[in-house]
Amino acid sequence: MKKAYVFPGQGAQFVGMGKDLYETSPLAKVLFENANEILGFRITDLMFAGTDEDLRHTRVTQPAIFLHSVVLAKTLGDEFKPDMTAGHSLGEFSALVSAGALSFEDGLKLVYKRALAMQKACEKNPSTMAAVLGLPDEKVEEICASIDDVVVPANYNCPGQVVISGTISGIEAACEKLKEAGAKRALPLKVGGAFHSPLMEPARQELSEAIESTAFSTPICPVYQNVSSIAETNPDIIKANLVAQLTAPVKWTQSVRQMIADGAAEFVELGPGSVLQGLIGKIDKDVSVTGNS
Repeated sequence: MKKAYVFPGQGAQFVGMGKDLYETSPLAKVLFENANEILGFRITDLMFAGTDEDLRHTRVTQPAIFLHSVVLAKTLGDEFKPDMTAGHSLGEFSALVSAGALSFEDGLKLVYKRALAMQKACEKNPSTMAAVLGLPDEKVEEICASIDDVVVPANYNCPGQVVISGTISGIEAACEKLKEAGAKRALPLKVGGAFHSPLMEPARQELSEAIESTAFSTPICPVYQNVSSIAETNPDIIKANLVAQLTAPVKWTQSVRQMIADGAAEFVELGPGSVLQGLIGKIDKDVSVTGNS
């Protein structure tokens, strides 16, 4: 029976995240303090005692979730023996660091650069996302393609749940068509940009150079990346997929199904919240799904 460790993305954050780890684990405290030095500000203050608004800023949200997830994996010590890892969007960086493909320091630096680049792209092109429930993936794709503005599927979360991404007017038009086509819900999300869409191209270009100049190693186990949804171990392919991820959809449904096909029978979510546990349960109700937050 193979065990897969999975790591959440943006949206899983909560005030107080990681505080217990900091207070009870000497290793966690060292890692959190290292992160404060690397980032140049005390992100732990915002994580442990900030406000919901503090944690909503992309420059804080992304490194905070990454830190919480990776520190959890590190504190497991010898118990952390993954047969495979995967992360949802931002969580892919947590999965790569936990699997040894990236160092803790390099992973955090890349995540912070990614957050700043994405925030800048959001400010350059006002845009948004919407959750679509109750339609087949193919129907969502068809309707997105019929809109004149930029609108694309961004997250294939589980059967019947796709998040779309695009211009504000494009998302509004798509939501109307999706409801007419029978969607149970087509609800614009409170996000500041169109993540995983062509509108993130400026961020992709900015992050590409940083990723290319960072040293990647062969991971201790296969990492199932969002772009390809298959097992990857080649550092060069992993780099290319990370760059492509900013403008390409998160193939989470496909990734989980591939992990199951490759033998995964137990999934453990490491990080804040339990979103991925819920999604995996909807993809395949017969696998074991637990969490550690």
